[in-house]
Amino acid sequence: MKKSGKILSFLALAGFLFYGCQNNAGQKATTTPIGNGDAASQVYVPPGEHDEFYAFLSGGFSGQVTVYGLPSGRLFKIIPVFSQDAEKAWGYNEETKPMLETSFGFIPWDDAHHPELSQTNGVPDGRWLFINGNNTPRVARIDLGTFETTEILEIPNSGGNHSSPFTTENSEYIVAGTRFSVPYPQTDVAINSYKENFKGALSFIKADEPGSMDVSFQILVPGYDYDLAHSGKGKSHGWTFFTSYNTEESHTLKEVNASQNDKDFIAAINWKKAEEYIAAGNFKEMPARYAHNYYNEETHMATSEMKENVKVLIPSECPGLIYYLPTPKSPHGVDVDPTGSYIVGAGKLSADITVHSFDKMIAAIESQAFDGEIDGIPVLKFDAVVEGAVQSGGLGPLHTEFDGNGYAYTTFFISSEVVKWKIGTWEVVDRVPCYYSVGHLMIPGGDSKKPWGKYLVAMNKITKDRYLPTGPELAHSAQLYDISGDKMKLILDFPTMGEPHYAQGIAADVIKDRSKKIYPLEENHHPHATLKEDQVRVERNGNEVHIYMTCIRSHFAPDNIEGVKVGDKVYLHVTNLEQDWDTPHGVSIMGANTSELLIMPGQTETLLWEPKFEGVIPFYCTDFCSALHQEMQGYIRVSAADANTELSWSLGE
Repeated sequence: MKKSGKILSFLALAGFLFYGCQNNAGQKATTTPIGNGDAASQVYVPPGEHDEFYAFLSGGFSGQVTVYGLPSGRLFKIIPVFSQDAEKAWGYNEETKPMLETSFGFIPWDDAHHPELSQTNGVPDGRWLFINGNNTPRVARIDLGTFETTEILEIPNSGGNHSSPFTTENSEYIVAGTRFSVPYPQTDVAINSYKENFKGALSFIKADEPGSMDVSFQILVPGYDYDLAHSGKGKSHGWTFFTSYNTEESHTLKEVNASQNDKDFIAAINWKKAEEYIAAGNFKEMPARYAHNYYNEETHMATSEMKENVKVLIPSECPGLIYYLPTPKSPHGVDVDPTGSYIVGAGKLSADITVHSFDKMIAAIESQAFDGEIDGIPVLKFDAVVEGAVQSGGLGPLHTEFDGNGYAYTTFFISSEVVKWKIGTWEVVDRVPCYYSVGHLMIPGGDSKKPWGKYLVAMNKITKDRYLPTGPELAHSAQLYDISGDKMKLILDFPTMGEPHYAQGIAADVIKDRSKKIYPLEENHHPHATLKEDQVRVERNGNEVHIYMTCIRSHFAPDNIEGVKVGDKVYLHVTNLEQDWDTPHGVSIMGANTSELLIMPGQTETLLWEPKFEGVIPFYCTDFCSALHQEMQGYIRVSAADANTELSWSLGE
């Protein structure tokens, strides 16, 4: 049904209400519990004690992940993923540059949206954190032993990667759905031939073995925009659900042209059926150039390889593989309750939250309760699959998480609030305002079978008056709510880095005792490692100079080097000989066109420096490591390109 006039009227009303809600929210800010003794005691973590939960927030357009403690809201670490990070030399040192290679070449930035913890039996297990790159389609694995990115896979035949990297119940797969449909495979066609030539790809990525991440298969689907996803659990294990919009297949002015139909779809994928088709050879091999990058913790080096094809399933040739569930217009989030019984679709242009039943979906499939077919994909009858609707009175529902006690919590962007509702009766039991315009929310374990239903974090899109102003750009805002009682209670504001789109939380006890403290020297297989101070040396190979250096409190060995010439490529391979927790050393060279190195105990890293003119160049440790940290320094003499200065090195002479 066409309804552009109704949509535009709705948007105008929504904008008015949004403005009004902002003002109301701002007025109420002075009446929240923030600042009183009760709220302070709930988030206070005494000196020397630890937070109860880790929270991993996406860094949005920073391309990184940030790690916070809950309930304190203290920032612990920024984990570089898709963007270069000079603090840790990520993407600057020779060891990690390959991690940012793609089929487009070296790309030092991306837009990181959705962190996702690995799961075992539907429960976060603390092994890995996955996250997607939205711009140049990629997914990454972060090892939660080291809190470092160890694997990045590019997603081929995709025009953006928003609905990613949500995991299946045992981390068999993480998934990726194209945000922007594109010609498949890419080719030069007129943009206005969208309906004829543009397609979407839903990717299932094998991710349960570090170092072997790869696209197991893609499913070729109509050229819609695929927005978010979640996999089934319990009875719905074996299925994954993707939201889609732009079922009009518009290619321009989408705010209007992609808002014409009354409903869009949630795509339900039977990935176990897909495995059967792959095993039977019922797939097509399609060209697909994409990069797989892996950081080996034994060699302390990353490698990048280019892959050339992918297995593709065609729905019309694979009956039972995929079905469409009609859902009110422009569904954004799709979330599965802890039992796996209900699939919640939040149509962001609807005032209600739609809840589909997995049991009804299966019954509709078995009885062929279809309402047509699109490119071989049966469309199930809406009335045959819907279980209920939460009539909230809010505007702009986006995302839902669960507390494990029979309640769900949904964010409403336009009316700027979180609404708590009861699973089964669909009645609203509480609502609280957010400051302002909440996007995602997170309950530790809130998308799993066993949520830790104690806290809720709202990630807000607009900050306005919550913090001291810092010029045109303000810190982004997260808010922590206590959800342990009948009523939600705001207990903390804390600023965030970049624009966090989503977060995952996990009990600290699951991770903290597994945290890696050092890299044992005897396990360091870096090809340029120097494991003892009496092994340091400098070698020349043409215009390449390799300096094999060590560092330990409080000196470098060697610390005087001569014989380097203008025009040389100088590689400093520096091994940190420390074997004590929390004793990194840094290395920086005056005039180097790259970042410092930050080397963990037992680790080896390499800095490439190309001296431009003659002189004596100092270098020093950048990480305050001891009382004699300032003395931890050295010199490199640079001679003319045609000089006969002998290559030499020394320490203490």
